[in-house]
Amino acid sequence: MRMFKPLALLLAFVAISPLQASALEIPSEFAITGAGYGHGVGLSQIGARSKALAGETPTSILNYYYKDVVIQPMDDSKILRVNVGHLLSTARIATRTPDATLQIFSGDIGDAQGVAPLAAIPVNSSLNFSILGSTVVPSVVTGKQTTSLQRNRVFTVRWSGTRYLPGVDGVVSLTHSSLTTRYRYGQMQFRAVKAPTLGFRLEITNSVRLADEYLWGISEVPSSWPMAALEAQAIASRTYALNKAGIYRASCDCDLYGEISDQKFLGFAKETEKGWGKFWKAAVTNTAGLTLTQNNLPIAAYFGSSTGGLTETALNAWGSERTYTQIIADPGSQDLKLNPNFASWKRSVTQASVALAFALPDVVTLEIIAKNLSGTVATIRATSSAGVQRSLRGETFRSRTRIPSAYFDLVGVQNAVEPTPSPSP
Repeated sequence: MRMFKPLALLLAFVAISPLQASALEIPSEFAITGAGYGHGVGLSQIGARSKALAGETPTSILNYYYKDVVIQPMDDSKILRVNVGHLLSTARIATRTPDATLQIFSGDIGDAQGVAPLAAIPVNSSLNFSILGSTVVPSVVTGKQTTSLQRNRVFTVRWSGTRYLPGVDGVVSLTHSSLTTRYRYGQMQFRAVKAPTLGFRLEITNSVRLADEYLWGISEVPSSWPMAALEAQAIASRTYALNKAGIYRASCDCDLYGEISDQKFLGFAKETEKGWGKFWKAAVTNTAGLTLTQNNLPIAAYFGSSTGGLTETALNAWGSERTYTQIIADPGSQDLKLNPNFASWKRSVTQASVALAFALPDVVTLEIIAKNLSGTVATIRATSSAGVQRSLRGETFRSRTRIPSAYFDLVGVQNAVEPTPSPSP
C-alpha cells in the first residue's frame, strides 16, 4: 500500500542551440543510489518489526508512526468488493474440491437467494471467460468439450461452503495473466468495463467480509514476524480497508484493488501457509475490530516496507495533507540485518524509462531541484536534447521509473546540496 536544491550535470548550465543539441550525448542510463522501499508514509513495516523485536506492543508501535490517533473498536462486518483481476481479456475459474458446487448466474445478483443458475460446473471442469465487444462470454470446458453460455455484461459466480451457497466447503482457483490464486470465501463478479484507450476489458471482484474473509487473505508482511508487528499490521490493514469501504470505483468495479496499489490480497494461500498462516490469522483475530481513528473515523492508514531513515508525510509524497502522517526517525529501516536489500541500494534507470516518466523524447540531464526534510526528493527536473525542461514530484518519479523509493541521489552529478548519507552498516 507502498522527495534537495539544484543538482545538475555541467551540461545543464549551458544554453543548448539546435546545432549544439545534435552533438549532445544522450545517456543510455542514469545511475541512482538510495535507501528504503516504498513511499515512506505512515507505518514502516521494517520499523515495526524492529520495534516488536525490542519488546514494544502493537499499540506503542502504531502510536509512534501515526500522530494523534485513537485505537478503538469499529464495526468491520462490511462486505468489500476486492478487485482480483484487472484489465483482462480472458480468465478461468474452477474447483477441484471433491463434491463442491460451482455455479454461474447472469447479472450481478448481489445477496439474492433463489436465483436459478445458468449452469453448474462439474468438479475438475473450468468456467472460462473472454471479452467480445462490450460483453463477457462464458463457456464451460470439460475435457475437450466446450459449451458456450449466453453472453452478458456481468456474471456472478458462487461456490459451496460460503454464505451465498450451502454445501461442501469449496476452494476455487482463479487463473489469469499466467497466475493462479485460490479463494475460499464470498462470491465473484465478472464484468465488462470500458477502459481508456483499450476498449472493454474484464474486471473480476471477490465480495468478502472485511473482518475475517478479507483480512485473513492480506499478505503485506511475512507471517513469521513477531506477533506485535503482525498485530500492528492487522490494525493498519483493517483501518485502511474501512477508510476505503463503500467508495465504489467504476474503473475496477471495486472498493479496493487486491494489489499493492491498495493492499496485497493473497486469498486462501495466506491463512493456509504451511507452518505460519495460523499466526497471521491469530493477529487478525486478536485485534478484532481495532481501528486507527481521528474524530471517530478510520484514517487512511498508509504503510510501506521501509524508509531512508525518516518517515514521510502524505503532503510531501502526494500533495495531500493528512495530519496523522509525520516525519519521524525510523532507524529499523537502516538495519542491514532487518533490511538487507533496501537499507541502501543502487539502480541504473534506462534512458527510455526516464524519458517516458517525463513525457519527453529524450533526457540529457537530470537535476534534483529540492529535497524534503525527510530526505526524499521533492522535485526532480529533466532537460531534453532540445532544451525542453519538465519537473516531477520525487514520489511520482519513483513510481514511474520503478526505483525502490524517493530517498535517492543522482550519481555523477554536480551537487548543489549535500547528498543523502548512506545508511550506516
